[in-house]
Amino acid sequence: MPKSNLQSHLIFSRSERGGILFLTALIVVLLTTYYCIDFSAESVLDVSSSEIVKQQRILDSLYQVELEARKPKLYPFNPNFITDYKAYTLGMPTEAFDRLKAFRAQGKWINNTEDFRKVTGVSDQWIDSISPYFKFPAWVTRPKPNYTFSKIVNTRRSYDEKVDLNIATAEELQQVSGIGALLSERIIAYRDGLGGFTDDVQLYEVYGLSSEVVQKTKQLFTVKSPKSVQKWNVNTASASDLSTIPGVSFDLAKEIWEFVRLREGITTLSALEKIEGITASKLKRIQLYLFVE
Repeated sequence: MPKSNLQSHLIFSRSERGGILFLTALIVVLLTTYYCIDFSAESVLDVSSSEIVKQQRILDSLYQVELEARKPKLYPFNPNFITDYKAYTLGMPTEAFDRLKAFRAQGKWINNTEDFRKVTGVSDQWIDSISPYFKFPAWVTRPKPNYTFSKIVNTRRSYDEKVDLNIATAEELQQVSGIGALLSERIIAYRDGLGGFTDDVQLYEVYGLSSEVVQKTKQLFTVKSPKSVQKWNVNTASASDLSTIPGVSFDLAKEIWEFVRLREGITTLSALEKIEGITASKLKRIQLYLFVE
């Protein structure tokens, strides 16, 4: 190749020389950056730091609180009346619940924690965690006075002379004219179902017990150890809440709820007498479980 041609290839214009110089400088900068700067991945967050550990503990404790809040709340209950659903929420083994049902089907009653353990065969761990919520009627846990009765027709007694209706036996109740073996057992069965009477007026709910016989019974017996009951604000209670009241069916509970809603609340419980099916006598019984606010 002639020398002149070679020289022409090696001669660059000013703009070409500037471009070559810029490209060279860029390569030098990139190489310097590559070798001088550590591009290895760094942990942005140190999960082992004391602050992170502290926050994690707080989150864990809040999670545990949430789990506890989701668990069904336990309230005192009579273990003689455990239902399938109640047994499930208590974590009661199926075999143990079946044994309890068979025992109750014979008309027998659990009177204390040890009875429950023997009948059901539940584990010590289960009984230790659940038995503190067992609530047996007062006439089971309290000694009963030894009364001697003769058949009484219409003898009125003072309050102190009357027998506590919540500890009265079937034999004692049969001393009232008009109460035989069947009605006395029916009164006690209803009392057991309630967990104890709250007021004498609840005798009117016992099937087959006439008003006349109730009056005779009240001359000799009265509630001296009333069972405390949950009271519902009639202006805010739902139909489901109201249906838990003894003697109130779900249909009647819906009528009460609708009656209150239509009037945007009531100021006195006596207003409920306007509902068909609620007599003055029935109102006396259901208002034991209601208040107005």
